[in-house]
Amino acid sequence: MHTKATLFNNTYRKLSHGRIYAILLILLGLPVHIVAYLMYKIGKNQNSYDETYQRIKQEIVSKRTHLKWKQEFLEQEKKKASFFKESVIDSELEKKVNSLVENRLNKAVEEEVRLLGIEKATYRTYFTELLNSQKFLVISAIPGILMYALLLLYSNPFIRFIFERVIQTLFVILGVATLVFTILYISPLDPARNLLGIEATPEQVANFNRIYGLDQPYLVQLWNALTGLFTFDLGTSFAGKENIIASIANKFPVTLQITILSLIMAIVIAIPVGIISAIRPNSFLDYSFMIIALIGLSIPSFWQGLIFILTFSLELKWFPATYNPGNWLSLVLPIVVLGTSLTASIARMTRSSMLEVINEDYIITAKAKGLNERKVISKHAIRNAMIPIITVIGLLFGGMLGGSSVTEKVFNISGIGSYIVDKQFIPDIPAILGGVVYIAITISIVNLIIDILYAFFDPRIRSKMKES
Repeated sequence: MHTKATLFNNTYRKLSHGRIYAILLILLGLPVHIVAYLMYKIGKNQNSYDETYQRIKQEIVSKRTHLKWKQEFLEQEKKKASFFKESVIDSELEKKVNSLVENRLNKAVEEEVRLLGIEKATYRTYFTELLNSQKFLVISAIPGILMYALLLLYSNPFIRFIFERVIQTLFVILGVATLVFTILYISPLDPARNLLGIEATPEQVANFNRIYGLDQPYLVQLWNALTGLFTFDLGTSFAGKENIIASIANKFPVTLQITILSLIMAIVIAIPVGIISAIRPNSFLDYSFMIIALIGLSIPSFWQGLIFILTFSLELKWFPATYNPGNWLSLVLPIVVLGTSLTASIARMTRSSMLEVINEDYIITAKAKGLNERKVISKHAIRNAMIPIITVIGLLFGGMLGGSSVTEKVFNISGIGSYIVDKQFIPDIPAILGGVVYIAITISIVNLIIDILYAFFDPRIRSKMKES
């Protein structure tokens, strides 16, 4: 129990120095803080700091040291006024000198008290000391359970790291939702006119807007949209009156499956290719791999998809031309098309990162000591080169997930990308908002995993996490 008390004490001391965390700790443990603050105010007059402060101040005054300071300040001010040729008013000069003496006296007293090891009595220090008491922790456990849960959470650097990233993710999602809704709100496209047709009467348009809440003010519509997102209830779409959450739940897994499989394909191919190119720079293999990678980056995905359909579906008849949920072979061509540019980008980044690492002093030293080249590459070079590679993988994964609509259209895949494209020309605000935000949630989760991988691969990040 004593260990827990020390843990809460140290964690509270660190967190309370941040304004946001200090406010959060007070709100989460408000009943405890109310009682503790009353105890602090009652016992404030009995605090040893105040007694020591007054005693030392009286000692300095009794030695008449402050009179000597007053004389020094008086001479300084008169010399200053004489140098700048300023008129001196005795009452103002006396007031200024007394202020300077008082400031110096207070600083001298504070220094003496500090040397004695006595801290000033503030509520923060008072509450921090209370956290050292096992009795106080037991009594305040139930009313302060949320506050203690936060302190316990933040006592572990890795859990704190993940928790902070989750909080940041929530703000990112909120920002994305607000931005997307605002863009759709100010869009010149009119959903009622687009769906009802140009011959619709003003009464029909007004009725449509009333049914879907489009006649309400911006802030009301934004609040309804955000509430629907976080409660997983976006209602029905403007076109077809389909349940938006159900539609996204049916379409999103297909896109996610193709994207993940494309990513796995890219990683399996690109990282070994990049490593080989870096180990054998300017060789035939290096030039061959990098030319192929450049071609992969240059080919438009829609053109590559059409060529693949003509070649492997219509001519060779190896794979289906369009996606069929019951046939796994229909996934092969979309995965290859979507993963081609990703493979090329990761391969080039791997080569660049490895070339930078293998020329570092510690790699050269390891080779000079006679270590096997394979061990040097696998245990030292690859691990240190992974940080930029992981970053690129995360960025490209987000781009693939959000930009898969072209590939989905080519292969007739009913995924989230083509769903958003179909809805944006109406514009079907709830459907687009739901699709975009849930993609953003997935990308945020991937970025969280990447941040955790940073700590796994880079010991410097782990040490900073423990120090903070």
